[in-house]
Amino acid sequence: MAAVSGKKLFVGPRFRRIRQQLGLSQTQIAEGLGISPSYVNLIERNQRPVTAQILLRLAETYDLDLRDLATADEDRFFAELNEIFSDPLFRQIDLPKQELRDLAELCPGVTHALQRLYAAYTEARQGETLAAAQMADRDVGTRYEANPVERVRELIEANRNYFPELEQAAETLRDELNVPAEGLYAALAARLREKHSIQTRIMPVDVMRETLRRFDRHRRQLLISELVDPPGRAFQLAFQLGLGECAQALETIVGRAGPLDDAPRRLFRITLGNYFAAAVMMPYPAFLAAAEALNYDIHVLAQRFNSGFEQVCHRLTTLQRPNARGIPFFLLRVDNAGNVSKRFSSGTFPFSKFGGTCPLWNVHSTFDTPDRLLKQVIELPDGTRYFSIAQMVRRPVAPHPLPQPRFAIGLGCEIRHAARLTYAAGIDLEKTEGTPIGVNCRLCERENCAQRAEPPITRTLILDETTRRVSSFAFSNAREL
Repeated sequence: MAAVSGKKLFVGPRFRRIRQQLGLSQTQIAEGLGISPSYVNLIERNQRPVTAQILLRLAETYDLDLRDLATADEDRFFAELNEIFSDPLFRQIDLPKQELRDLAELCPGVTHALQRLYAAYTEARQGETLAAAQMADRDVGTRYEANPVERVRELIEANRNYFPELEQAAETLRDELNVPAEGLYAALAARLREKHSIQTRIMPVDVMRETLRRFDRHRRQLLISELVDPPGRAFQLAFQLGLGECAQALETIVGRAGPLDDAPRRLFRITLGNYFAAAVMMPYPAFLAAAEALNYDIHVLAQRFNSGFEQVCHRLTTLQRPNARGIPFFLLRVDNAGNVSKRFSSGTFPFSKFGGTCPLWNVHSTFDTPDRLLKQVIELPDGTRYFSIAQMVRRPVAPHPLPQPRFAIGLGCEIRHAARLTYAAGIDLEKTEGTPIGVNCRLCERENCAQRAEPPITRTLILDETTRRVSSFAFSNAREL
């Protein structure tokens, strides 16, 4: 949290963020809390503290979880700013870490703008054209979207990977269907048929070829490949229902994101449809209650909700409902070449936006032990410790002789939450030494790492033909300015 003096907290920017999310003016929230508008103004400018009494009144009056004042967003923004300003482009600028942290806390909008600007710069540096950006000089309606995937990831993070409209719609649908998990597929197929005149058909692979799902608008048929497993089939039906029955909610959420080019707009809508489908398969109240009762045993949760391992892990990162939150997990999906195809975080784990992951994190080892779930305590250079589990998944199967698609799923949380996980039973979390990892090689300044793929961009490379070290790269101890 912010600076603490007794029971007083200086949380001005976060207080302002909550007020704006509630759609209230300073005068309106002052009336609700029984304080003066001028006092609210001073709180938001960090010139007055928030007392414990005001915090409790805030939570009771507006049905908020006080963890909304936690530093998860600021920690994530700080990690991303630190990554950006480690680039050699800023080598001549001596920028103290505290200034970056102040910027992340006080000006999240500026942080977001810097992220997008640096992403565009990175794309341009790698040879991507800036024609769209140049056209903006002649057409004010043209915008440059450097990477639609990253843009959508930013939107998900901005919403903390939680969309209440879709959660409510999914719960309403499950209540109307009123079927157990094993009967969900049949109930969804009947709903599509009876309410939307859409017939579901499971098709042979030689007909679908490289396609897993296709909606034939003219024949009103939803075609699903036989290669898709039962949980995946239910997911695809729920996705199709979401596009039809939640169209207005989807457009409302997309509209809140502001102006978007066609690619990120379409991708965001698809992502929201997937979110709805997962919420239908694993309704929030029942899923959270089961997760807590089972100490987050993923395999049992998968059986209970007739879902896949990856589906359950992904769903766990969305449990961010105020006053009904689960453990703040982070999730990573990589292939055996180390390419990151999915990352979500409802906690503070500093994912890299412009590089890969650390090879010392055992999520990469799952390809060598495909039938085992691996556990690990990891520690970042700043001393922050996390508990993670990882397992390889296959989805969906591919006909011979095509290669079978394989991914590794890494799921983790801060070490302070790990005792609530069944996977941490019997582990002394305080005494267990964490595996030292970095965000990625280009930002990690750990010395003598045999797995290092490149030197840190914040250090000067030392080349010595007379010496061969454990690491392929030696570098100076002094940070470059």
